Amino acid sequence: MWTVASYVVGQKLKRRKHFPVVLMLEPLMRCNLACAGCGKIQYPGHILKKELTPEQCFQAVDECGAPMVSIPGGEPLMHPRIVEIVEGLLARKKYIYLCTNGLLLKEKLHLFKPSKYFSFVVHMDGLKEHHDFAVCREGTYDKAMEAIELALAKGFRVTTNTTLFEGADPQSVREFFDTMMDVGVEGMMLSPGYTYDKAPDQEHFLSKKKTRNLFRQILSNRHEKWKFNMSPLFLEYLMGRREYKCTPWGMPTYNIFGWQKPCYLMQDGYADTFEELINDTKWERYGTESGNPKCANCMVHSGYEASAVNHTFGSLAGLFATAKATLFGRYKDPDVDIDSKPKPKRPSATLVQIGNTES
Repeated sequence: MWTVASYVVGQKLKRRKHFPVVLMLEPLMRCNLACAGCGKIQYPGHILKKELTPEQCFQAVDECGAPMVSIPGGEPLMHPRIVEIVEGLLARKKYIYLCTNGLLLKEKLHLFKPSKYFSFVVHMDGLKEHHDFAVCREGTYDKAMEAIELALAKGFRVTTNTTLFEGADPQSVREFFDTMMDVGVEGMMLSPGYTYDKAPDQEHFLSKKKTRNLFRQILSNRHEKWKFNMSPLFLEYLMGRREYKCTPWGMPTYNIFGWQKPCYLMQDGYADTFEELINDTKWERYGTESGNPKCANCMVHSGYEASAVNHTFGSLAGLFATAKATLFGRYKDPDVDIDSKPKPKRPSATLVQIGNTES
């Protein structure tokens, strides 16, 4: 928090409007899962075979300058030089979030060393039935849980990342939160799904209204033991308690094609350099307030958590709002009482989205 705060304040003192907070570094697109809500692995085979070199990764990180680097994919642990990439970024004192579905984590764990700058982010989309249904393969939940427990036992920082789509059951999600806290993960990240054009399933993406209703059901009357590894103001935004404009440059993406315009989730071309991305992208064309139909229902972290972070460290009012949300964030709501509902008998249509803090 201190690193991000000092960085954001420094950028504002320099009067920079367009500055990144997190670099989304995609070293490859291929994956060992084929999830219905993901558009990454729908690329042709010759694209899936490509990968960034460590040198390309280091150049992108140095060029961008963001204090945090998220390594999504695809599945980053499939990259033959992923350890070299991580070690090079740690040497630069960057906070690294390596996103993984957990299937390769157990066998690769011995290659990494625990560090306060390094976290595994295991993408978990709910309890066993829901998670396996989401990723379209049975047994993935058990393998991921085994890997999480082993990583924690070895002293690694571990968080989870959950993407929710239409059909997600609030009660089941809350029970999932309890389970993750009991296991001992450091914190949880959440985001509503975004409509990847290449995703096989296009029927279960949430509208903005449905997103707010779902997250209000999930996050109201929350349990004290829940810990979230994200901005509390972004969680309030998801619940409909505040409004933000999109900050698409807050979490820029670099991958095998270059710097992706305008953000991690949309492809409107690529820039050769970070400077070109910032200076030549028509940022006013993006965000729900722009009128762009592709952005109409987007509320994902890559655009709006950056706005919340900027609010927190950009004014005393934002800092006070964040402190209030942190200290008094249970959000008692008499109209939301779902803990008494029976558990669903069948898995709901929760889909997974690979990439961010999303793998």
